[in-house]
Amino acid sequence: MSQQVLEKSIKTKEVRVIIVEDYKLTRVGLKFALNEIENINVIAEAQNAEIGLELIKREQPDVVLMDLGLPGINGLEATAKVKNISPNTKIIILTSHDREEEVIASLGSGASGYCLKDIDPITLSNVIKNVAKGACWIDSNVAHLALKLFPKPQNSEIMPATYPNDAKTKLTERENEVLKLLVQGKSNTEIAQELIVSVHTAKAHVCSILQKLCVDDRVQAAVKAIKEGIVSV
Repeated sequence: MSQQVLEKSIKTKEVRVIIVEDYKLTRVGLKFALNEIENINVIAEAQNAEIGLELIKREQPDVVLMDLGLPGINGLEATAKVKNISPNTKIIILTSHDREEEVIASLGSGASGYCLKDIDPITLSNVIKNVAKGACWIDSNVAHLALKLFPKPQNSEIMPATYPNDAKTKLTERENEVLKLLVQGKSNTEIAQELIVSVHTAKAHVCSILQKLCVDDRVQAAVKAIKEGIVSV
């Protein structure tokens, strides 16, 4: 009986989502589409950041879908505030903005995902579920734009002189493998499966990487890994 209860609990576990979007039609459409998908529950919605932050503080959702172009407090400011009032909540930027500086600013503010609004609802639901588990996700078009900000050195021999004490030298061979998978947006579970280790071991490697790179989360680690050439893409 206890096994049946456990299986039921796993099957019915929901990702609790709050939508912060000023355009009502978009909010309603998102809420309707996502609530049709198993294991996703849109528990609240807000037309601006002020209301959204109050809801997030009270509800402590798993994931927030955050628009950038909000009236008053914008999405970037709101994202940074969420990390203080609800540290375990993951932020996915859902916007029509595709400029490079906005992508980087969003990741720097603590977002774990960046999606354009033309994303398919099924794809968005998968992004939500994966981000809730700890993965990071960036729309392929936006990722391509963002990577232009991190050009590779013209001469690879310059690298050691440019970064004499860089983080790459601090990481073990296994940690470099984990970091490559982290940059690809893999969750701890997926990393464990890829490297044939336990989830606990994968998590320990990720924690060690964050410490050695002097960053606060997986998204910052991924950005730094690309920016400093620790991981080639």
